[in-house]
Amino acid sequence: MTVRFRRILISVLVASTGLTAPAWARQNSLAHPALWPAAASPKAFTDAKTEALVSQLMSRMSLEEKVGQTIQGDIASMTPADLEKYPLGSILAGGNSAPGGNDRAPPKAWTDLIDAYRAQALAKRPGHTPIPILFGIDAVHGHNNIVGATIFPHNVGLGAMRDPALIRRIGEATAQEVAAAGGDWTFGPTVAVPRDDRWGRSYEGYAEDPEVVKSYSGPMTLGLQGELKPDQPLAAGHIAGSAKHFLADGGTQDGRDQGDAKIAEDELVRIHAQGYPPSIDAGILTVMASFSSWNGQKLAGNRSLLTDVLKGRMGFEGFVVSDWNAHGQLPGCSNVSCPQAMNAGLDMYMAPDSWKGLFDNTLAQVKSGQIPMARLDDAVRRILRVKVKAGLFDRVAPATQGRFDQLGAPAHRAIAREAVAKSLVLLKNQGVLPIEPGARVLVAGAADDIGKAAGGWTLTWQGTGNRNSDFPHGQSIWAGLQEAVKAGGGEAELAPDGQFKTKPDVAIVVFGEDPYAEFQGDLANLEYQPGDKTDLALIKRLKAQGIPVVSVFLSGRPLWTNPEINASDAFVAAWLPGSEGGGVADVLVAGKDGKPRRDFQGKLGFSWPKRADQGPLNRGQPGYDPQFAYGYGLSYVHGGQVGTLSEDPGAVAATGSVDRYFVAGRAPPPWMISFSGAGAVKAIDAGAQENGRQATWTGQGPGRLAIEGPPVDLSRQTTGDMAVMVRYRVDTAPTRPVTMSIGCGEACAGTLDVTALLKAAPPAEWRSVKIKLSCFQAAGAKMDHVTAPFVVGADGVLTLSVTEVRLASNEGDAICPK
Repeated sequence: MTVRFRRILISVLVASTGLTAPAWARQNSLAHPALWPAAASPKAFTDAKTEALVSQLMSRMSLEEKVGQTIQGDIASMTPADLEKYPLGSILAGGNSAPGGNDRAPPKAWTDLIDAYRAQALAKRPGHTPIPILFGIDAVHGHNNIVGATIFPHNVGLGAMRDPALIRRIGEATAQEVAAAGGDWTFGPTVAVPRDDRWGRSYEGYAEDPEVVKSYSGPMTLGLQGELKPDQPLAAGHIAGSAKHFLADGGTQDGRDQGDAKIAEDELVRIHAQGYPPSIDAGILTVMASFSSWNGQKLAGNRSLLTDVLKGRMGFEGFVVSDWNAHGQLPGCSNVSCPQAMNAGLDMYMAPDSWKGLFDNTLAQVKSGQIPMARLDDAVRRILRVKVKAGLFDRVAPATQGRFDQLGAPAHRAIAREAVAKSLVLLKNQGVLPIEPGARVLVAGAADDIGKAAGGWTLTWQGTGNRNSDFPHGQSIWAGLQEAVKAGGGEAELAPDGQFKTKPDVAIVVFGEDPYAEFQGDLANLEYQPGDKTDLALIKRLKAQGIPVVSVFLSGRPLWTNPEINASDAFVAAWLPGSEGGGVADVLVAGKDGKPRRDFQGKLGFSWPKRADQGPLNRGQPGYDPQFAYGYGLSYVHGGQVGTLSEDPGAVAATGSVDRYFVAGRAPPPWMISFSGAGAVKAIDAGAQENGRQATWTGQGPGRLAIEGPPVDLSRQTTGDMAVMVRYRVDTAPTRPVTMSIGCGEACAGTLDVTALLKAAPPAEWRSVKIKLSCFQAAGAKMDHVTAPFVVGADGVLTLSVTEVRLASNEGDAICPK
């Protein structure tokens, strides 16, 4: 259907309602299938052999077994033994879940755990129909859950390559590594079209324009799964994929994660739906429904989209799975009860920690007729169909399981290195690149930090706390530069702070965003390092010494960096390149002959902002005025001059921190730290000048150390299993009980007893603790109205020092004090 015809049809539909176009479009969340592109799962997906086996299995299954197939639990909240009573259809390992809670667990621990679930699901017992479980995992830029795997650039960088063939090869390599570690299913490809770079998941999208997403979704599907063939399962080394997140997760208002896409149906189709038909046509086995809403209705409960459009107009024959407890966000639903989602077309609930209650309630709802038997049977048929095509009935484990040499295999690393080189976008070059042979090069900043280069969804959900040793097959940007400079006859010196021993000919400064995922990455505006521009200061300090500076910017999206670009002689957008930092050097450093070893070929898939207040900034929108337009990218062959850029950030209001409460010796706005009652607080030196606070309770009455400010909503962070991280030192042990609280207004607090925690701490030793937000919530805190994220109270003697208080990801190391 042409865009012109679609718009004519939508006008007819609008006229028939009697509403004006804006009112009709923005108030209506009912999709009209005739407006949508047609697609169809390959006939090989529903071949006669597959359907016959599915029918035979269903004829033997009990109602409990059918219900079980529609529920997926997480390894952190269940054990293989639970499958005896609760015959779930799928198991996942979420972003912070790992064997034994160890995010650095070796591959054998993964295969042993997965095999234990498989064995229990297939165990022979009276009245039980053995059905294999489908093990799912988020392998979104390589098998990013396992130490030693190849970590590819995040999608934001891959989109800059404009190389569908390479995307397919990346999918193939990812599948091989997942299968080697025992996985059956990855939650990808992501076919979101991020339209507001303030969204914390922007880096999961290939581009702001659907043309790139549309060109990649089919090849990535084929890379992961291979081509579907009649009467045959997926070929060895391939795994099931899941196109996500259906639909418009990248189109929410203000870029808010899990928010509402308040857009007309025509825009929903034209922008956000384009990645799905190629993936469906290529045989994608599953689709994941989004957390988000369209015009006020949650996608996991929108029947017109899940059933009428996706399964109807688009001819999708696989199953639809929800995101992490997303069904619980539907009106009238909870995490343990949501018939509305299944009746809307959801086939499998992702119920990581709610699976048990959900199983019991769903079973009762089918028995009562609240969920029709026909709807349950359709869901089960779709799930079993996927399991047959995935080959689960042809083998106990993937044919290549245990081939751990596939993890970080040289061939896969070569693909990743190629992707890094092709993804780099040159924004500015005043003749300093490529680095000449024989040059003395200073490398500063975060160049030797693979974890920072890899970003979120790396070993843990938020991707924080990773060390280079967690990437035994990887190479940092520094290591790649050092190797290339030496090969050209030059010398390279690493100095993160820029303090060199010998004055260099040129400096390469690597800097950018710290790792984040989902809502932790949501921004109020696009300014990089607002208020505390330490990276800019480093660049300027080097420039003041007469040293040319090449800036290599690591980020999950374009950010307003005009001051940093102005201060640099060259500026390279390197995105989140992953574990193969050598790909950066391949482009930046010339060979011995002085010629570039590789030229830049990356082109912006996202428009680069001219001001920090340019949230939605997309090609074709009214008033489109970027600093660097979509498709921009210089090269050595096709250079270009970049003049002095405006350093006016635009109408940017002062923004407060919702996750950093005390860092670098201060409480960032809007927070204030104070002591009230019997005692006092003072600044102390703890490794740096006045970077800590020491609170003293005299024991002559109650005292209270608090960080307070205006109300903030931490409900999403609580749902996401975040924790309050405190770096502390006990200087004088407590003589009476001590509490830690989260305040939420008058007569409201979630209070926990931390006496034992503090008494157990060795005196005068710095330690860190993470306390789950959910612990405070369970103790009574209202997490949508937090006014004091950190309160310590005591009425006895106590001396306590702190250097850092902030939110952090629970990486299996967060606790509830006892």
